Parts: sequence; C-alpha cells; structure tokens
Amino acid sequence: MKQLASFGPANRIARSEETHPLTWRLRDDGQPVWLDEYRQKNGYAALRKALAEMAQADIVQTVKESGLKGRGGAGFPTGVKWGLMPADESLNIRYLLCNADEMEPNTWKDRLLMEQLPHLLVEGMIISARALKAYRGYIFLRGEYVNAAHNLNRAIDEAKAAGLLGKNILGSGFDFELFVHTGAGRYICGEETALINSLEGRRANPRAKPPFPAAVGVWGKPTCVNNVETLCNVPAIIGHGVDWYKSLARPGSEDHGSKLMGFSGKVKNPGIWELPFGITARELFEDYAGGMKDGYTLKCWQPGGAGTGFLLPEHLEAQMYAGGIAKVGTRMGTGLALAVDHTVSMVSLLRNMEEFFARESCGWCTPCRDGLPWSVKTLRALERGQGTRQDLDTLLRLVDFLGPGKTFCAHAPGAVEPLGAAIKYFRDEFEAGVAQAATAPPLPALTN
Repeated sequence: MKQLASFGPANRIARSEETHPLTWRLRDDGQPVWLDEYRQKNGYAALRKALAEMAQADIVQTVKESGLKGRGGAGFPTGVKWGLMPADESLNIRYLLCNADEMEPNTWKDRLLMEQLPHLLVEGMIISARALKAYRGYIFLRGEYVNAAHNLNRAIDEAKAAGLLGKNILGSGFDFELFVHTGAGRYICGEETALINSLEGRRANPRAKPPFPAAVGVWGKPTCVNNVETLCNVPAIIGHGVDWYKSLARPGSEDHGSKLMGFSGKVKNPGIWELPFGITARELFEDYAGGMKDGYTLKCWQPGGAGTGFLLPEHLEAQMYAGGIAKVGTRMGTGLALAVDHTVSMVSLLRNMEEFFARESCGWCTPCRDGLPWSVKTLRALERGQGTRQDLDTLLRLVDFLGPGKTFCAHAPGAVEPLGAAIKYFRDEFEAGVAQAATAPPLPALTN
C-alpha cells in the first residue's frame, strides 16, 4: 500500500510542517520515527510549550477554538468534549482513553500513524492529559495490530527514559502514566462505552447514556475518549496556533485542518494522503488514486468505511468534509473511500457487509440482534435467485427499523445505511434475485 501525503497532484508539493502536520515527519522508507529522530523534527516542542507556557484551561480553549473534531467518524467537537470533564478539583482521579480499535472495514489510517509515528500519538496524549487533568491514559488497541503494539510500547519506554512520561514531566509537576491495552477483537469496541466496559474486563456492550463517560467512565471516574488521529492533531494546534490550523482547509469547508483520506478498490494508486478538508472527492479519486484501473469503470463508492452509504460517480463533485458529504446523502465517516467497480454484484457485496455487521453485533438490543441476521438471510436468498416479492420490502423495513435513534447504539444504523443506499441506486439488481416462480402466474387448480 503506497502511503503518500501531499496537497498537489502526483506529489508535486513536498510535505512540510506548515502544511502537513500529521505526516511531514514520515520516513520515505516507511520505518518508524523513533525518539531521537522525532526530536530532531521538532518533536515534543509542543509539549514543552503546553507545560511551560499554558494553563490547563488555555489548552482546552485553544483546541476548542481550533474547531478540531473527532476523526473516528462521529465528528464531535474535541474541545467541547474536553469541556464536559468536571472542573471539581476533588475529582482528581480521571482518565484519558485513546480509541485505537479501528475495526471499520476499509480503514487503516490510525494504523499508519501508530506504526510509523508512535511518538506523535504519545505527545498528543500527554498534552491532552494535561488539559484534562488526567493522571493515567490507555491506548485501547485493536488486537490484530501487533506491529503497532510493539512500536507504541517502545515509544512509551523511550519517553519514560527521557523524562517525558511518568512523575514530574519535564519538571512541571505534572504526572502521567500511559499504557497500551490490546483488545480481544470486536467491532463494537469502537463505541466508546463498549470500549470502557472491555477495558474494565466486562463484556463489550454499550452503556446507557447519561451518565456520559465525562462524568462516569472507567471504574466510575471521569473519562475522555478520543480517536488516534484526533489526538495526533493536538501537538500541531498547540505549536502553531488556531489561525494556522484553520487556514489549512479549503474554502467552503466547515471543518478545519487536514485529514487523512484515501481510496482503495480497483484504482490505479490505492493509498492514504493527508489532504485539506474541502478537497473534492473527484480530486481524491482522480489526482491521487489515479482513477480506475484499465478495464474497470466506477460503479459507485463509499466515502469513509463500510458503515457509510454508497454514492454514484456523479457525486464525486462533493467536497470531502462532513457537511459536504451530507449534502449528497451520507456521512464522511473515516474519510477512506472504497471504489466499487462495474463487475461487482451489489447484492453479494451487501450480503458480505451485513454478515460482518451481524457477526459483530453485541446482541444487546433486539432490532440489531435479530434484524441484522434477518437481512443476511434475505440477501442470501436474493443472491441465489430464490427471493420473493416481499424481500425488498422486508429489507427496506429493516433499514427503517434499525435506523438512527431506534437502537441502543449506532452499530445498527451504520450497518443498514449502505443497504438502504444500495437498494435506492441499484434496485434492479435486488429485483433480479426474486425467483422466477415468484413472478410467474399461479398454476391452475387441479381437478378430478
């Protein structure tokens, strides 16, 4: 997988600290950037500034004014989330959790950062912990990310040895411990309260909210959960300021800063790039991913993971930010897009997706537990050409019954969003799965 980062087509514009805050330190050989090299590339300078020149409230306000939003898919304003943590100084036990589960199909942006720039995440977490008055942090890591676990643990050890973690960091009086916790491998752990339950050794079910984790989180204490890419933005915001961060995005974008975006599928140059919010999907698809491979045409695409709706080639004019993608009918999600080529059966593709989502359901609420397996059963029948006239109505009812606000968490709504979009744009493929016997006129009654 080619991992590029540039604002210009064909990588004509070099990465720099001023334009590519997440990726400018990446090595061309793809090897991790360890502590000495990270420091040579201005690493931990933002931490020194945060500890020596900024009060805790100043860090929170700076992140809030920057407009940084969560990069895990939900897009909640980070500074606002931080501001929900209680101000009561007597509540001195509080936690910062990094959501590094990254189980979303077709998404590997956090893996890139953790494997190649582990100290960027460590620095971002220390600054964030200072802002939140958190004394302990956990990186809840997808269990399959073995290399990321090794590199993060080494980076933590290096930071401890250099006085950047532990007691009295850089003589500031601030204490912070950081640990890597590898999960058992469940998609539902991407939901922050299910992640908290799993970290505590419980079954990974989402919790009822309120109370929110900011009030009652890990072991009943105030807790903030942020995504890997979100936390990796913090050092640059502290180091360069709010105005600079806002200037990175394209005109018209309501989201600020840059974003790791990508394209996979039958494209000529699949990969990840750090790009400004507001770039059009067509630029991402044509200038960076190179368009479709010879012999393939673009049938449809998903903008950010398996839980986002399908869009048509005509929707490539949309700008890549939350509001821009919402205008064409779905969510930006993780920003790593999938190109579906003309040879793919939408019924088979959706059957495969819904099998994954059904298997990953925690089973806590009835619509998700029973509805998703029912969608799989129905899609299998259509895939075999054994469907009935009622199957499309059944699928559309499931899209409604499992929609936003009707289940305990966002797992089921994300699972059925691509199903609803696929039926909307490719209904004829689903209708083709109805058995011929179901459309033929009834046989005459037998007589003696």
